[in-house]
Amino acid sequence: MQRRSFKQTAPLDQRFAEEAERLRKEARGTPPGAARDKLIRRARQAETASHMQEWLASPGLQAPR
Repeated sequence: MQRRSFKQTAPLDQRFAEEAERLRKEARGTPPGAARDKLIRRARQAETASHMQEWLASPGLQAPR
């Protein structure tokens, strides 16, 4: 069985940032409680992942040539 190939159109850090924004919008429409807390926590995780991806891709971390 052959694996499907999928070409991403947006950079990973941008996709994480968009996901965080989507989750925050969803949380704003959710009543206070466990479900809303979970959405906010997932949004923070996505934002952190976005920042980490930017940091890891920064030119300051590239191996010397």
